[in-house]
Order: sequence, then structure tokens, then C-alpha cells
Amino acid sequence: MTSSHPDIRAYLEIRTASPSSWSPGGDKLVLSSDLPGTAQVHRLDLDGAQLPVPAEALAPLTDFEEPVGAGYLPAVVGETARDGDRLLLATDVGGNERYQLFTAPDDPSTPLGGPDDLDALVVDEEHIHRPGGVSRDGRWLAYATNRRDGVAFDTWIRDLATGEERCVMATGGWTQPDGFSPDARYLAVTEMTTNAGDNRVHLVDLEQLGDEPLEADDAGVVELAPHEGSANVGSPSWLPDGSAFFFATDVGREFTGIARGTPDGCWEYVVEPGWSAGCSVDWTGRHLLVAWNDDGRTRAELRDPATLEITARVPLPGDGVADGLRFSKDGRWLAFGYTSPVEPGDAWRYDTDTGTLDRLTVSPGEVDPAAFVDAELVRFPSFDGLEIPAFVFTPEDREGPFPVVVVIHGGPESQYRPSFAPITQYLVARGFAVVAPNVRGSTGYGRRYQHLDDVELRLDSVRDLAALHGWLGSRDDLDADRAALYGGSYGGYMVLAGLAFQPELWAAGVDIVGMSDLVTFLQNTSEWRRAFREREYGSLEHDREVLEEASPINRVEEIRAPLFIVHGANDPRVPLSEAEQIHEVLERQGVRNELLVYQDEGHGLAKLANRIDAYPRITAFLEEVLAPADRADAATAPSSADRDGG
Repeated sequence: MTSSHPDIRAYLEIRTASPSSWSPGGDKLVLSSDLPGTAQVHRLDLDGAQLPVPAEALAPLTDFEEPVGAGYLPAVVGETARDGDRLLLATDVGGNERYQLFTAPDDPSTPLGGPDDLDALVVDEEHIHRPGGVSRDGRWLAYATNRRDGVAFDTWIRDLATGEERCVMATGGWTQPDGFSPDARYLAVTEMTTNAGDNRVHLVDLEQLGDEPLEADDAGVVELAPHEGSANVGSPSWLPDGSAFFFATDVGREFTGIARGTPDGCWEYVVEPGWSAGCSVDWTGRHLLVAWNDDGRTRAELRDPATLEITARVPLPGDGVADGLRFSKDGRWLAFGYTSPVEPGDAWRYDTDTGTLDRLTVSPGEVDPAAFVDAELVRFPSFDGLEIPAFVFTPEDREGPFPVVVVIHGGPESQYRPSFAPITQYLVARGFAVVAPNVRGSTGYGRRYQHLDDVELRLDSVRDLAALHGWLGSRDDLDADRAALYGGSYGGYMVLAGLAFQPELWAAGVDIVGMSDLVTFLQNTSEWRRAFREREYGSLEHDREVLEEASPINRVEEIRAPLFIVHGANDPRVPLSEAEQIHEVLERQGVRNELLVYQDEGHGLAKLANRIDAYPRITAFLEEVLAPADRADAATAPSSADRDGG
């Protein structure tokens, strides 16, 4: 490792911006930017703007203590004239994920300071509310809530003109509205099913809604792409006349393709890129956008919705990840956020008329972008011959072998993609290599791959880590004897599992909001999450032995590597007790470990002040435990006296 000391705070203070919503007139964009230290709502006025705009010049609309998201509301048909556009906002408290819904004027003259400055729309602080679309005429808001019993999520609609509400669908499970048809007759409702990552989508005919909420088999409900067993169906994106729609699905396929459907339930595949894809149609029906995940990187094209002919390849700024692709109402502009390992993340705009690509924002950062290192995509064989993809970052200005930090993503229904990660870049600047595998169970590589870690197969994903360690040893530039595991949420579980099941392989671990015991995790997680997560890990009733076998705490006597633990006190997903119990056992065993608890955080660190407190301690810990034995200038790791900081 190098003796130079790049400033970690400078890396953590690199800001990003991403578009959230076009204004009805298409002359403004609402963006999410972390300029204040948490994700807040900002506005970009595009008329006459000299692009790109420095992010500091964006108009702040919110200045909350908590992260907040927002999008524009259409004007309600029949409503009296009002000054300016209005916003729909969602926010929680302290990371508890109990989201409440508000409205507010689009007025940058005085940034809104918190929920008290907003107009309450759907508020019940003991329960969760998730928006699920607003009808094109601005009258109806759809949302999901668990307020009936604290567990099941029912789908509701609210008349934004009168305030009247109705429950549309209640299955006793987890539903989520996914948008209205153009005439607001149909509402798409997603229902989670038996297996993790699987679902069904129902088209609910609101004209047939009676006094009671509908169930999946009622008249007036049509299942979109009906199937038995494991499959995923996306939400419909409608043609403007409501005659048909496009949606993504993998029914009968290994990878998600694009299908065309009609309200009576007929459907067929029309585009299959060969990777997991998504789609959207602009309001005018001019463009069908097809975007797919090509080994983690984004590809996108425009097609004619009628003929399906490709009309344009959407140019991206580089070989990274684009998200939040959104058309303006007239279909001319396509806004998106873009990031790559060497691009922290900003807003871009593609002109579908001229083919011009413009950068909209430039977010501030003190680190020279020339110092950032791009990712190398590799594959290594696991214990059963399965090829496991991984992204590798190595310092470019010195020779190895480098100590290694293995970064494991959460989920597990997720994927490490080549986007910007400030801690990764900082570690590489300090002389570490970073390896980010997509172990079995990750999304993006097909349905079979995604389900290779379900229930009794859980430890197969941990065995992938052992195979990765063997691969590290095959490279001259990587030091497998100085390799640490690092991950959050499910990635935190994988860290603990690696240390417990493979104690001879790993030199250290960093566990952020991870599960130490799958049984107590399921017992103590929020009630609304338990049934959902049992689909992935196994049920307390039927799979308890499997859960116990895969729980790191049941092999805690094997752990001997130093461990650093970070958790939020308000975490509704992985309770703080998961961190506390393994910390207490390791303390009794005399194994070095530190625990940082942040009282104003939930499932991760959303606030810059807490990240600035935590990550220097984490990296100092890694510096010490992975340093060569003869290194004299090792950084001092946090002492046990610091473990309850924040």
C-alpha cells in the first residue's frame, strides 16, 4: 500500500444528481441530489439554461433532515386555476421506512424544511404508504399501504380533487400499484408470490369495482401473462389510445424480454435482447424505449411501437449504468442518470428528434477524476463449475500483489453493476484491490442463476466466496493471504458467513447492517417484511433447520478474523439486535470486533455526517488488519471505546 494519504472525506463528499420527473410543460426537471448531504429535491429550469449546469446552481426545493423524493403532479381536471405546478413527495423518519405522502407547490423561493411545511396527503405515521402512479388527468393517485393490519399491503386509490379513497385490491399479501391506463379505467397491481423475485400482475378494471376490494380471481381482474411457478412480470406501459401496452417479463424464458399485451389479457413476446430488459412508451406513443442490462452495463434503443423497427440507438456517455430513463410528456426528450466507475453520476438528456446527447448537471467533487480506476470484468469457476462474474479494480500506478477487499452486494436479489462507488475508489487509491463478485442468487444473469441460492441452497453462494479466494491466489497482482470481506445487508450476512464457514481464508470482515442469525432475523424483522423474506431464505415453520445451519452465529466459535460492524438503530429490515448479538458473543470469545451504532439511521447510512464518521474508521481498520507484517506506519483502528459512536 502507498504511503500517501488521499483524503477520504473528499471522496465521501463527491456529490451526484439524477432526474426524477419532468414538469407537465417539459421545461423543468425535478432531480434528486445529495448536495446538502442527503438526497433532496432540486429543480432544473431548462429554458435558456447554459448546459451543463453546475449542481450548486440548481434550485433547492427541499432542505429536510431526512432524505426525500418527489415528482410532478398533473393538474387535476376540473380544478380551478392555480399558480405553478405541484409536487408529490414521500419521506420517512430516521430511516424507519414508514413513508408518508405529501404535496407541495413547486416554489424554489423558500426551500421546504420538513413535513410540517407540506400539505399532508396520506399520513399515518405508524404505517407505510408507497405511491404507485397518478392518472394522466391528475385525478387519481394509487398507493399501497399496510395500515389495515400492519402486515399485508393493500392497494388504494385516492381522488385528488375530493380526497375520497377506496381500497381497490386486498389479497392478504403484498400488492403494489403500477400505474393507470391512459383513460384511468385500468390499474395495474403487482402481487408478490411464493418465490423471491417472482410476482403476478393484475389489470384491475376500475369500472367493475364494487363496494368491496377485489381479489385476484374476481370478475374485473385480468392476470397479465398468467403463469405457474417461477416468473416475473413488469408493469404495463400503455399506448396513448389504451388499446395495448408493452411490458417486460420472463414467463417461459431465462431472460426478461419485452412483450405486447392488450386489456383482455392477450400477449406475445416482441423483443428479446438476450439480457434482462425493461421498456417504456412515451405519452404520445412515438417511441418504445427498450433498455437492457448487458453484463451489468446499460444498453438502450428506441423502436417504433407499431412496426417495432429500431429508430435509434440511445447513445450513453460511456460503458456504465443509466437509470431513471424518463420521457418528457411530448416524447422529444429522454432524461436519465448516468454513472460508471469513473463517473460519479449526473443527469443527462437525449434529444430524440436530433440524436443529440447533452449533459445536464455537473456535481461538485474535489477528487481529480483522472485518479478513478475503471473495472475489469472477469469470471471464475465455482465448486460446481458454475462461472461467477466479478468486477476487479486494481491500482494502476504501482505493482502488486495488492491486499484485497471483496465487496459483496446486498439483496440477494440484486447485482453489482459498474457504477461509481467512492469507497472503492478510495481503497484503490490507498493501494488496495477491490473485487466485487455477483455470486449465485444475483439478478441480471437469468432466472436459473437467480434461484441457485434459494432456501436449502443458501450456503452454495457462500461456497462461491471460497472459489473466489482460490481465484485470487491464481493472480500475481492479488494477495489472497490479505483478503477481507466487506458487505451490507445480505452482503453483511455473506461477510459473517464467510468468516464463520471459511475462517482459514479471510483476514478480516466489515459487516454493515447484516444478519447474523437467519432465525432471529426473521423473528424480529418488521412484520410486513417477514413473509416476503421467508420466500428467499426459508420459513420459520418449515425450514428452521436450514435457517439454523446457514446462520453464522451458530458457527461463531470458528470466527477468528477481526470484524468491524456498522448498524442503524432504526433499521426496520435487519434489526439492530443482529449486530448486537454477534458483537456480544465475539467479545466473550476475545475476538477483536468493533460496533458502531447510529441512532438516526435505518438500513444503511443515508446521512453524510454519519458516513464521514463511519468510513474513515472502516478504512483505518482495513489499513491495519491487511497491512504487511513489517509495515511500521499502519493506521490505528478504532478502539472499543469508540464502538457506540454516532
